[in-house]
Amino acid sequence: MRLFFALMSLSFSFALTAQNTAYWQQHVSYTMDIDMDVKNYQYHGKQSLIYTNNSPDVLDKVYYHLYFNAFQPGSEMDIRLQNIADPDGRMVDKTGTDENPVVTSRISKLTLGEIGFIKVNLLTQDGKNLKTKVAGTILEVQLATPINPGEKTTFEMDFLGQVPVQIRRSGRNNKEGVALSMAQWYPKMAEYDFEGWHANSYIAREFHGVWGDFDVTLHIDKKYIVGGSGYLQNGNEIGYGYEDEGVKVKRQKGKKLTWHFVAPNVHDFTWAADPKFQHDVLTAENDVKLHFLYKKKMDKEYVDNWKNLQPKTAELLAYYNKHIGDYPYKQYSVIQGGDGGMEYAMCTLVTGERSFGSLVGVVAHEMAHSWFQFVLATNESKHPWMDEGFTTYISNHAENEILNEGKENPLQGSYDGYFNLLGYGIEEPLTTQADAYHYNFAYGIGSYSKGSIFLSQLEYIIGKENVEKTLKKYYEDFKFKHPTPNDIKRTAEKVSGIQLDWYLNYWTQTKHTIDYEVAVSEGKNIKLTRLGGMPMPIDLQVMYEDGSIEGFYIPLTMMRGEKPTRASVLETWSWVAPSYEFSTTKTIKQVRIDVSGLMADKDLSNNVFPRQVEE
Repeated sequence: MRLFFALMSLSFSFALTAQNTAYWQQHVSYTMDIDMDVKNYQYHGKQSLIYTNNSPDVLDKVYYHLYFNAFQPGSEMDIRLQNIADPDGRMVDKTGTDENPVVTSRISKLTLGEIGFIKVNLLTQDGKNLKTKVAGTILEVQLATPINPGEKTTFEMDFLGQVPVQIRRSGRNNKEGVALSMAQWYPKMAEYDFEGWHANSYIAREFHGVWGDFDVTLHIDKKYIVGGSGYLQNGNEIGYGYEDEGVKVKRQKGKKLTWHFVAPNVHDFTWAADPKFQHDVLTAENDVKLHFLYKKKMDKEYVDNWKNLQPKTAELLAYYNKHIGDYPYKQYSVIQGGDGGMEYAMCTLVTGERSFGSLVGVVAHEMAHSWFQFVLATNESKHPWMDEGFTTYISNHAENEILNEGKENPLQGSYDGYFNLLGYGIEEPLTTQADAYHYNFAYGIGSYSKGSIFLSQLEYIIGKENVEKTLKKYYEDFKFKHPTPNDIKRTAEKVSGIQLDWYLNYWTQTKHTIDYEVAVSEGKNIKLTRLGGMPMPIDLQVMYEDGSIEGFYIPLTMMRGEKPTRASVLETWSWVAPSYEFSTTKTIKQVRIDVSGLMADKDLSNNVFPRQVEE
């Protein structure tokens, strides 16, 4: 396993050099020793962090995230929760009546023994004490010695943490009784990249982290079973299903067990623990070990769901390997915990008391994040639609195939959600920072629904096969590289030969909508009118009076190319022209815009001629 650790890091360095000599990113190497007290939910940690400055800049400061500090009355997360128009229902208590509801932040009511915190007792840089300042969930650190480009420095830290009552993602004793959901639990170095420092306060959204290696030793009550990121190094001393086949487990003496994990080439480390976990293991494609940790219960349906989930998870792994690219690690853990479903390095935490379809669905989504967030790793604070949207796109297609759902458009729910958002009139551009949305609803529909439509609608623009090729090339070219929106756009352009700057701009940087109208005059003259602010190429199906059908394709001038099509290709349509006309040689019976349904036209009633009257 140590050899695997070294090879992963080495191949990672070579890949960066070979793929893009202008590219750089920082590197971290964590070694942590954690002593957990399961009675008072506090843990003492020692952290050694080797930081490599691969940037061209001299750094005189660094910043750490102290995420658990968000779970305190008066924190920024608490204040935001009390002031946003539609607070997350998992984070508030509701009393009163339906007519006069009283909504209270759960964070605001935490007592000293229930809050979360990370207190840094000591921090040194290469043996020199450092001056630090805590600002909510951020630790600001003035360096004793600036870090020059290409240099390494070692930070040594002593810290104390307390696990908060489970409210959002992390915490103790979640609603299904899982003791410890340990996500974002350690002092974590903030990312520094070509845009500068990303020392964002933890308000409620998701994360951006530095690639590196983790070596984590955890001392915890020996009754507790642990699952999470990385590879367990001492399974034969632990047991609980981690031991090699046929080996007699020799546990350490004393009240605690020492668990030793290594996780190479990741940007986070997460674990969960409970004394009543059942641990199952299944070997899947490419010898990847799938671990399943869930509460032991007498409920037959619940147990059956978790057992039946396991081969479906193996099918999901194979689907994503085929349609995106090979999963680069040798283990993945599905763990009951948290407050719904959330992706982490080499694992996910999901609530498990669900129907079978819901359980497969949440695992399909969170597992897909392992490609789009934990291998590609876009900055979720700035571009949540790239992670959540692309994950929704691929996981919906995976579910449709693996569960034999038979949906003609697996993303129809995303289109419905987007049109619903338009109806409320509260949409914001996808360039909005994740925490800055005025409504959680607008964030959710924008990131998940409109973000997934970016890819499904791209099928309409450049063709389904080109989108399939784009995803594979995007993954291959940008894995372990924190890609930006321009990277997916440029990849699609290179694959298709079509220019797409207009598409990225309109769909993600504006609130312009798509709305086209078709009309016919004198039996053979077709007029298309663009009523919405966003231009699109047009697929048109014409049925003639003699029963024959002909397809027409009108590219946008600014595409500078055409998608593969069997339709008759007409002259391009400039975005400055509000209408477009052409004539057919035969008498028309019906005309329909976009029979695929992949273009997100907000008013379908005027997409067909003659107009169809609803009964």
